[in-house]
Amino acid sequence: MVIGACTIELHLPGNGSLKGKRSILKPLLSRLRREFNLATAEVARNDAWQSAEIALVTVANDPGRVHGLLERTVRWIETHHPEVQVVDWEIEVL
Repeated sequence: MVIGACTIELHLPGNGSLKGKRSILKPLLSRLRREFNLATAEVARNDAWQSAEIALVTVANDPGRVHGLLERTVRWIETHHPEVQVVDWEIEVL
């Protein structure tokens, strides 16, 4: 069994409230769960209006598959959600 975890630092330009941040992150995290079958959560910067850190986790038998899925997920966010900017990301395979 292989566990893959990805943390992604996001910038939310133009956002002016925690309510606005929530309105961006909730649908994004929900869509990632549906599209990629991942566990998702906001894990840091909960009180910051224009930044967020999210985590994505998946389990599989092949480390290459796990790493590839998490990389595709980051690229998908960059492509399909122009309202957020991916500042940094890191993948860890256990």
